[in-house]
Amino acid sequence: MASLIAETAFVDPRAEIAEGVEIGPYCVVGPDVKIGRDTRLIAHVCLLGVVEMGESNVISPFTVIGGDPQDVSYHGAPTRVEIGSHNVIREGVTINRATEKEDGVTRLGSHNFLMATSHVAHDCKLGDRITIANGTMLGGHVHVESHASISGGVAVHHYATIGGFSFVGGQSRIIHDVPRYMLVDGNPSKVRCINVVGLKRNGLTPAAIDALHEAHRLIYRAKMNVKQAAEILESHGHLLPEVQRLLDFVDSQHAGKHGRARERWRKSS
Repeated sequence: MASLIAETAFVDPRAEIAEGVEIGPYCVVGPDVKIGRDTRLIAHVCLLGVVEMGESNVISPFTVIGGDPQDVSYHGAPTRVEIGSHNVIREGVTINRATEKEDGVTRLGSHNFLMATSHVAHDCKLGDRITIANGTMLGGHVHVESHASISGGVAVHHYATIGGFSFVGGQSRIIHDVPRYMLVDGNPSKVRCINVVGLKRNGLTPAAIDALHEAHRLIYRAKMNVKQAAEILESHGHLLPEVQRLLDFVDSQHAGKHGRARERWRKSS
């Protein structure tokens, strides 16, 4: 099936457009763009710089992907954006290309849902099956693990990590890592409980959910350190793989600066 390109769209002849792609009115597609088959750019979509996109993505109007990073140290290096397949990216979303401070790539996985006016800054790395609601802003170098959900109006500090299967409440200010499987909310944000609804929806077993409940109680209510909590969890038969992944995350977080595990290697300013 041939691609369908509206008369008012501008597609650079050097761009690589697969079969079945629809490019709607007033879209702009630059020379270093690759678009996988059956992807739809509905209208007024701008793909700038080096952008590689997989199959069956739906990109809504006024979205800009691959724009310059909003970082004063950036001076035009050919960094890139990589996007997987089956993503829904709604109106007014911005996904900036990377700086040269890491691997030069801003990456979005597959089966993600980015709602209107959300922002993915330079050097962010997002996994699969993530939901980000309206108006949420991810600072530079943020990592979001697969199956996380972030509500609307959330501001995420640069270098923070949002753990897998977690939930972030609306209008939260995230300056620390969000532990896997947890529900975090507020300004300042705090771990409130486990993300029980999300865990059930994603098929975690009742045994795993019960074990995570106990891990949450020990770490965030009884204020035990990871080693103490692990010993008790193991003695009660609760040291399941999901709990071990939570403990590993918390241990790494505590080893970092300012509650962010990935800042441990950065020099103090």
